Amino acid sequence: MKIPVTGFVVDSGDDDDQHSHKLYITSWNGCPIHVHAFSGETSIDDGHCHEYAGCTSPAPTGVPHVHKYHTVTSVNQHHTHLIQGVTGPAIDLPGGGHYHKFEGYTTINGSRPHCHAYCGKTGNEISR
Repeated sequence: MKIPVTGFVVDSGDDDDQHSHKLYITSWNGCPIHVHAFSGETSIDDGHCHEYAGCTSPAPTGVPHVHKYHTVTSVNQHHTHLIQGVTGPAIDLPGGGHYHKFEGYTTINGSRPHCHAYCGKTGNEISR
């Protein structure tokens, strides 16, 4: 099965053998793509919490979908945690657009190994 994808590639500008490129997808199977901002604060565990913020991976607009997300928390007590997962399905907003719910647990880290719970809702969609 072939799915038509449009977008563009940006060169990192490095002139060595290890240079990289970023791929920006602008449509998937004829549908424009969008992302969502997300942010929040983790649960309090081991006497502290962490803040986090990020942007979901792109997904096509106008079709049922979910988004992957991935970010690193703020530093607290000399460590961070990784937050990653997949949102729930789109929930329509009365004035147009939609948001997604997300929840999970961070990776385990810290001088006394622990994790934190997190949950929230993304912001409205942002067209790319």
